[in-house]
Amino acid sequence: MAKAYVLINSEIGGEQEVVEQLKQMPEVTEVSVVYGVYDVIVKLEADTMEVLKEIITSKVRHLNKVRSTMTMIASQE
Repeated sequence: MAKAYVLINSEIGGEQEVVEQLKQMPEVTEVSVVYGVYDVIVKLEADTMEVLKEIITSKVRHLNKVRSTMTMIASQE
């Protein structure tokens, strides 16, 4: 199972909309609004790294109100 944490910067006031959109994705296992440099953190899981990459590049980065992302791939345990 491939896992990643994605840190998201949203448009001002758009955090909750981003969270609600992320909750609709079956690959999302956790999502929270955070305070600091980023606005939202999301944990994603997929069967393969290729599927995970596709979800991040084609879905997460194109959500309404998302301005930028930083992805951290979790090491295999």
